[in-house]
Amino acid sequence: GEIEHRSHDRRMALGRLGEMVAGGLAGLVEQVEPAGQEQALQAGSVGFQTKMKYGAQVDVFRKIPGLENAQFARLGGIHRNTFLNSPTLLDAQMRLKSKPNIRFAGQVTGVEGYVESAAMGLLAGRMAAAEILGRDLPPVPPTTAMGALVTHITGGAVAKTFQPMNVNFGLFPPLEDARSGRRGRKDRYKGYTDRAKADWQAWLAQSPLDGL
Repeated sequence: GEIEHRSHDRRMALGRLGEMVAGGLAGLVEQVEPAGQEQALQAGSVGFQTKMKYGAQVDVFRKIPGLENAQFARLGGIHRNTFLNSPTLLDAQMRLKSKPNIRFAGQVTGVEGYVESAAMGLLAGRMAAAEILGRDLPPVPPTTAMGALVTHITGGAVAKTFQPMNVNFGLFPPLEDARSGRRGRKDRYKGYTDRAKADWQAWLAQSPLDGL
């Protein structure tokens, strides 16, 4: 869970203003008007995903100085996002195979993360615009972040074990002549990034929607 994860990463737990920083709650409250301070305090625990039982959470939080008598409006839990089994249900244009007049976008397609969800929304919009205008939109290169994601969710993943995925270099096609192992990781990641930038610019240049 998020609490456990933060406890193992001091930079995450202590490197920003918020509920896990010394003085963080006070600083957070000082940024809003008095009428909104209670809401700010409640919002400070939004990121507390955990598998801990409610009683155990209360016991832990009340050990924090100043929270001995605190009342908790909502305790942590694990949220699960609703998503499609996209490799089975969607085609390469993010449309329902059974009803191609319906196209899905965003988090429900089986991507994880705000940026990834927005990216799939932008791509779906671009695909829909091309279809309405009667134009062919070239497939997004799988060597790019957006292309790797859409390829993964629309057929690259195994349908039986499909789960929402953040963008990561493991989704990209392998580089030729790249050094393997940890020692070659820095150069390998740079190679992925340089190739993605070049291929993305080339794709945008040939997109029939540019300038519209």
